Amino acid sequence: MQTDSTDSTDDNSNKPTHYVGIGASAGGLETLQVFFSEIPTDLDIAYIVVQHLSPDFKSVMAELLSRTTPMPIFNVVDGMEICANSVYLIPPRKNMIVAEGRLFLTEQMPEQGLNLPIDVFLRSLAEDQKTRAISIILSGTGTDGSRGVKAIKESGGLVIVQEPEDAKFDGMPQAALNTGVVDMVLTAKDMPNKLVGHIRHPIVAEESNSLINRLADHESAMQEIFHQLRDVSEIDFSQYKIATVARRIEQRMVIHQLGTLEEYRQLLLRDRREIVALSKDLLIGVTRFFRDDESFGFIESTSIPELLDNCSDNDDIRVWVAGCATGEEAYSIAILLDEAMDARGVRYNVKIFATDVDSRAITSASAGRYQQDICADVSEERLAKYFRLTEEGHYVISPHIRHMVIFAVHNLIKDPPFSNVQLATCRNVLIYFQQSIQVRVLQGLHFSLKQGGTLFLGSSESPGELSGYFEAVNERG
Repeated sequence: MQTDSTDSTDDNSNKPTHYVGIGASAGGLETLQVFFSEIPTDLDIAYIVVQHLSPDFKSVMAELLSRTTPMPIFNVVDGMEICANSVYLIPPRKNMIVAEGRLFLTEQMPEQGLNLPIDVFLRSLAEDQKTRAISIILSGTGTDGSRGVKAIKESGGLVIVQEPEDAKFDGMPQAALNTGVVDMVLTAKDMPNKLVGHIRHPIVAEESNSLINRLADHESAMQEIFHQLRDVSEIDFSQYKIATVARRIEQRMVIHQLGTLEEYRQLLLRDRREIVALSKDLLIGVTRFFRDDESFGFIESTSIPELLDNCSDNDDIRVWVAGCATGEEAYSIAILLDEAMDARGVRYNVKIFATDVDSRAITSASAGRYQQDICADVSEERLAKYFRLTEEGHYVISPHIRHMVIFAVHNLIKDPPFSNVQLATCRNVLIYFQQSIQVRVLQGLHFSLKQGGTLFLGSSESPGELSGYFEAVNERG
């Protein structure tokens, strides 16, 4: 069935339990036909398909897909309510987001350069649906979807990618895989069964008590898991928020279709790769260039000018970016400092200490090599000035910016802080730690700052009981 009607309803029984965002481009139609011909129609899921469409091409996808599934198929109109067991298709020349269970459309702006409709949608889906969000990346060229899957993973959702060898065009699947956050890599034929198994797992279907609510019954098993993680990663995850760790373990149990923590503990004993996978999930570092416009706007307009005002001719500028992940934030601050110094016609020796507990992230950050989708966050002027585009289509940070940044593996919990820094950033790191560890880390950050220095925290973080040590200058930033 194909329709343009909103067919909206206020019947809560027709609300989806999960929302599946499917990104597809060249070669994706065939995969979608295979997927919808096999997926059951009674899973109480909504499927939202975001495909790259030519502005001049009248899509026949709705007609073709209607031959493979009895589920209703809607060409989306602005404000459409999302219902269970239905398929929704993005129209041409539009970007689409989801908010409070409805789909909203905006015009694409070709003059703004690279358009990434899959990323736009998946990021909104992650924000709106959190753990009920599922992303599937199918055949296509380019890197669209690679930023969106990171947001889905960060929100606790599931990330599925088509096996590159199974895809007609492997660009989008491979770009998603390169993020390191993919949960399942599957052929089109295998996707339906795996998705059914995920949705019907007792943890996902909320048919079993959450592990988080039964941690007292599993203290011994949890301690053994922490010990295994420490042996592999040299990180003591027992100091992380126990609910966060339990939630990640539950997700891994669902992926492997295991019903008990004991079964998962036995898997960890048998398979070292699973310990590595769990530690990677616990160390998810989702970031991007100039993340949070308002916060970086404040740093650019206020923090950096004040920092430069207080510099003497022979001073070094010292910045600490704690929890730098793959380096985007450290390079963003380096770019802002370079621009500010150019505007004033001054030059200082800049040392940005960018640290993370994850050695793999540090290796990636040190390379300074990023996919083309950074165009969505970095202006054309900055791309031209501060990056080199390789023949393979990657952006590499310019040498003079790279030389400003010193990357190092560093554990905020146990390693000594850096000293005499004018600016320290520690964003979206504290939220993962237990309260006592948050205090310890904040004490280290306070020690690292020079008198009058600035601490930059995430939007969900605050100094808490150490608020008396700091003066708030921008509480939203």
